[in-house]
Amino acid sequence: MPALLATVRSQPTAVHTLRRALAAGRVHHAYLFDGPDGVGKERAAFGLAQALVCERRTLGTADACGTCGACIRAVPRPGETRPAHPDVVVLERGLYEAATIGRRTPESQDISIDQVRTLVLARGSFPPYEDRAKVFIVRRAEELSMAAANALLKTLEEPGARTHFVLLCSSGDALLATIRSRTQRVRFGVLPDDVVAKLLQERGVERERATEIARLAGGTVASALELSDREASARRDEFVARAMAALDARDLGPALELAEEAKKAEKSTLVGLLDALASAFGAHARATVSAPDRRAGVAAARHAIVVSTVGQIESSASTQLAVEAMMMRMRAA
Repeated sequence: MPALLATVRSQPTAVHTLRRALAAGRVHHAYLFDGPDGVGKERAAFGLAQALVCERRTLGTADACGTCGACIRAVPRPGETRPAHPDVVVLERGLYEAATIGRRTPESQDISIDQVRTLVLARGSFPPYEDRAKVFIVRRAEELSMAAANALLKTLEEPGARTHFVLLCSSGDALLATIRSRTQRVRFGVLPDDVVAKLLQERGVERERATEIARLAGGTVASALELSDREASARRDEFVARAMAALDARDLGPALELAEEAKKAEKSTLVGLLDALASAFGAHARATVSAPDRRAGVAAARHAIVVSTVGQIESSASTQLAVEAMMMRMRAA
C-alpha cells in the first residue's frame, strides 16, 4: 500500500510543501488547507497525519511506509469517517453523539465549543498516546462557532509538543483573522477535467459520461460526484425550478417557503443547490447577451446575488434569512 500523501493527484505544490517539511523535520504546528471541496485536501491531511505517526519513517525522509499498524490506523477505513488511531483526531460538525462531547442537543449549525473542549483542550497537556505525534484534523473549519474558534485559538498560540493541526476550509478568508495568522496556508487548486474524469471512472462511471460530467464539475470531485448522482441532480433541478417560479410569483409566499426549507438543509447541500441556481442564471445571461431587452442584465444581476449569498452562508450567516434576502433582492433586480 503506497503512502497516502503520494496518492494526492494534481496538487504538486501542496504535496511538495508537506514532503519538504516532513523530510526536514520542520512540520508546522498548524496548517490551513484552503481550496474547493473534492480536490484532495482531506487526502493530503490524512497523508500528513499518516507520515507523522508512521512507526518506520525516519528523520530525513518524507514518506510513510503505508503498511505499519500506525499507518493503517491513521486513515479512515472505507465507509468510515474517523480513523482508529488514537493520536489522529477528527473534528467535524455533527460527527459525535451529543452526550459524547458534553452536550444535550446535537450540533446542527456549527462545530461547537463543546467539541473543541472535549477533543482538543482536554488532551492538550498530554503527550501523544503512541509517542510520535498528535494530529487534529478539522473538517470544514469555516463552521467553527465563534466560541469554538476562540477556544481553539488558545491552543494554536501555545501548542503542545509534537501536536499538529490541519484545518480544512473551502474559503480560508471565512476564518478568524487571528486563526489565519497562526496557521501556514497551503492552497489547493481545482483539478484538470481529465483527472476528474479518471477518478469518476475509478468509481464505476462509464467513460463517456464521466468525461461529460467532468466538463461540468468545475474541477472538483465533490461536484462531479453530485452530478453523477441522478437523485441529487433531480433535487437540484427541482430547486432551480421552484426558485424561478418564486421569482415570477405574485407574492412572496413561494420565496418564503423556499427559505424556510433552506433552514432545514445541510449547509453543504444548500450551497450545492445555490451553485446550481447561479449556474442557471449564468447560462441564461450568456444565452441572451445579444437580446435587445434587459434579460441578460437581469440574469447577470441575479447570478451575482446568488454568488454573494453563497459567500454569506459559508461565513455562517443564517441560512433562512440569507435565502429570504436573496429572493427579495432577485425579485427587485
